[in-house]
Amino acid sequence: MWVTMSVSTGNDASEKLTVGRRFNGPPGSANGGYLAGLLARRLGSTAVQVTLRTPPPLETPMEVVPAGADTPLRLMDGGTLVAEARPAEAPATDLLPVAPETAEEARQAFRGFGGHPFSACFVCGPDRADGDGLRVLAGPVPGSDGSLVAAPWTPDASLAGTDPRTTGPEAAWAALDCPGGWASDVDQRPMVLGRMTAAVDRVPEVGSPHVVVGRFLRSEGRKVFTATALFDHEGARIASAEATWIVIDPKDFGAA
Repeated sequence: MWVTMSVSTGNDASEKLTVGRRFNGPPGSANGGYLAGLLARRLGSTAVQVTLRTPPPLETPMEVVPAGADTPLRLMDGGTLVAEARPAEAPATDLLPVAPETAEEARQAFRGFGGHPFSACFVCGPDRADGDGLRVLAGPVPGSDGSLVAAPWTPDASLAGTDPRTTGPEAAWAALDCPGGWASDVDQRPMVLGRMTAAVDRVPEVGSPHVVVGRFLRSEGRKVFTATALFDHEGARIASAEATWIVIDPKDFGAA
């Protein structure tokens, strides 16, 4: 049993949030998409933009400072600003669904099998077991140039939200996170999430197959821009995101 957070939704929410060690991205740091989803759930808007200011610590109670009329919701670790969240326009994406069979073929070509900067990542770490990590291992879609990736994903019961039939929105945010990096050259240039804007129109169903699709958009110096979308078993898009990634030195996170 992992404690994910000590905040609840609504105006009576507690002012503390703790990310359990299960939900790591780089070593010692929370997965950016998962943390962003926790903040989005706290904010309560359909579409939210979350900016990560510093690596979010694990197993550390952090203060959630509510949004004001002109200020974003802020997540603070003592005097350090960890992240900010604010309502946003829904991402404009033209990503189309990929057939489950095609997504499975893409998964088998996941570039992280040959080298992964953070192989224990909650979302895309191949070292994580089924039922522990999400294992959203997005590989190049056959016939594409490698900038379009896809992966199958079936949420398990450990991700259930208040309704045991569905996950919390943070699971959708997490699934939308890493495939964007793998649409780029994250295996050659390690990078971490810097900003993510996502809209979750419908939370995923537990035990139901889904497909995640990611696309590289462009890069500017150390910044990489990507888009992702999550589709249900009927091929309907239920969530979408755009993200900005920052190329880093993995040694900053204790990686080899």
